Amino acid sequence: MRLKLKRFKRQAVVMFCIAAIAAGLLLAQAVTVQTRGDYNGDGRVGLADVLALLLGARSGGADSTLDYNADGAFDGADPLDLLLDVLWRGQSVLDVVATPVESDEYLLNPGVGFTAPNTTDSDLRRWNPRYPLTATAYYRWYWDQIEPEDGQIKFAMIDSILAQVRSENMVFAWRIMSQNGAVHVPQWLIDKGLNGRYYDENDHSLGFQPDYSDPIFIEHHERLIRAMASRYDGHPDIYHVDIGSVGSWGEWNTAGTPGGDNFKMPPDSTLRGIMDLYLDNFKKTKLVMLIGGAKQLAYGIANGTGYRADCLGDYGMWGPNWNHMEGIYPQAIEAAQARDAWMHAPVAFEACGTGTTWYTEGMGGNLSKEATRDKTIKHSLDWHISVMNMVYGPNYDELPDEWIETYNEWAKKMGYRYVLRRLAHPSGVKAGGRLGLRMDWENVGVAPCYYAYPLAVRLRNTASGETWEMRTDVDIRTWLPGEVSISPVLTVPAGVPAGEYAFELALLDPYYGTPRIKLAVDGETGDGWYGWSTIAVR
Repeated sequence: MRLKLKRFKRQAVVMFCIAAIAAGLLLAQAVTVQTRGDYNGDGRVGLADVLALLLGARSGGADSTLDYNADGAFDGADPLDLLLDVLWRGQSVLDVVATPVESDEYLLNPGVGFTAPNTTDSDLRRWNPRYPLTATAYYRWYWDQIEPEDGQIKFAMIDSILAQVRSENMVFAWRIMSQNGAVHVPQWLIDKGLNGRYYDENDHSLGFQPDYSDPIFIEHHERLIRAMASRYDGHPDIYHVDIGSVGSWGEWNTAGTPGGDNFKMPPDSTLRGIMDLYLDNFKKTKLVMLIGGAKQLAYGIANGTGYRADCLGDYGMWGPNWNHMEGIYPQAIEAAQARDAWMHAPVAFEACGTGTTWYTEGMGGNLSKEATRDKTIKHSLDWHISVMNMVYGPNYDELPDEWIETYNEWAKKMGYRYVLRRLAHPSGVKAGGRLGLRMDWENVGVAPCYYAYPLAVRLRNTASGETWEMRTDVDIRTWLPGEVSISPVLTVPAGVPAGEYAFELALLDPYYGTPRIKLAVDGETGDGWYGWSTIAVR
């Protein structure tokens, strides 16, 4: 009798193991969506993948995908955890598949589209309501405006603008300038003995070019830029900063100054020092270098900056055979090896004339003004534009609807624009268990996003409305134009009560934690999250 009992126990154990293996094989046959855990590449997750992972781990492979349990090591613990998921933890099949519908909506996203020049969008609407909607407030200040008294930087003014920018869900970009057709270095700096030249010695109001190599200029301008960086580098509402400071309008040239050789640019050593002032102090906020000055642009690009080019759309404005888009931009980009700069920092353009004068006065060239406009837009997209400053100008009421619509379509292509093509997730999951996902995205814009906005999943109880949020480790900065597929694995919080939940996702503001980037798909829930399906928590 005792012998029969022992045999029965052994048979029970064997039968249990066979049943477990059979269950695993059934699960393997049921999985039709490739996801994390498919280590043999057959489109299924099962015991065969446990063996494949075990062999991979034992062979000492360095592929990060072998780290199934995400503990930083590729060892025997990974196949064991996969085995437990397959047999015991109830890792569900990705049997819910959503295919969102692409939207043609005009999206207002950070660092994309038209800029509001020296104002916010709400103020811009008051006097120019047909101007394309903007999500970036772009301000430029002369030094005497930003520091009118020695050491008294107008931080309160800047902070008030930032508060308004935040209230309108915009981002901010800025430049500091030192000269133009008036005296724009502070008078207190001139009184300290700053060297420089007045545009007209008989009329000091017409302008002043400082000696950028003067130790007085270097000392006090360095103080200004360091103070600005100390306060604003990495600020969540600042998208980029121009490397300005030098030349007319801070554009690294002396255009518009009289007297020719009397107003030369400073030596390269001085220019390099001013660039280093920005590069050394702005470590988090993206910098943009003016396209003028081949050596300086190359130095900026080599150190991670984007670039900015003014006078877009000037066909025929300077003569029949020359314009910036053919005579300056391509050569400067090539010389500075800036062709791929857009992959890591913004490309910004500014109009020659305005968005209105392009229509009312024409853009020059041998083509119609509509054909010239369209050619200009194509150039900007080929150079991977993120933002466009159309400058102050006549009211857009003068533009026909077709021009307004063309500008709006242009804005939809600038920068990034994310479409979720396909989402697969399990129909059920355990509290405290793993939640494997599969997402197929496409960036239908011409550039990436330059900041790490987290991709998050939210479970919202359909009965109580209670929500639980989980962030993936996806880095959207790597989402260049084109398709990208991701398979993040999350851990459901252990305290999530059993029930039915709406499955939602969003790209969050990394600082405020609220939804920030709008998607070009349907399914927006009203609070910035997107959802198309439900999931059961057991």
